[in-house]
Amino acid sequence: MKKWLIIWATLALGVGAFAAEDWETNFEKASMKAKAEGKHMLIDFSGSDWCGWCIKLDNEVFSKEAFKAYAKENLVLVLADFPRDDSKQSAELKKQNKALSEKFSVRGFPTVIILDSEGKNVARAGYQAGGPEAYVEYVKKLIAEAK
Repeated sequence: MKKWLIIWATLALGVGAFAAEDWETNFEKASMKAKAEGKHMLIDFSGSDWCGWCIKLDNEVFSKEAFKAYAKENLVLVLADFPRDDSKQSAELKKQNKALSEKFSVRGFPTVIILDSEGKNVARAGYQAGGPEAYVEYVKKLIAEAK
């Protein structure tokens, strides 16, 4: 049992390390960037330090170079995180994430929302098996179907 707790804690810490460098947490700033660059936004509603499927999605997809390369050219990434230990989040960030979860009717984690550059809801997704290349193709398909 102790071994599994150590593994999960290690995975959760790894999630926070990559998320901070690649993901925007300020929704308004991300919206302005998406509009200015003509890119879609991908919002990851996550429980980064407790949700097993969120950790799995981060480790198998979002942290991989194939996804990062696609995202850099095509997406503005937004992390709306709901960690158990929210002591490092400002009151403003918690308020914003709660409002976003209500706006998009998030009922479970992970929930992935894709918006167009104007903020129109394009698609809703979650974890998909197959790794980063398969997930990129999945996102491309969702975007294409919305046109």
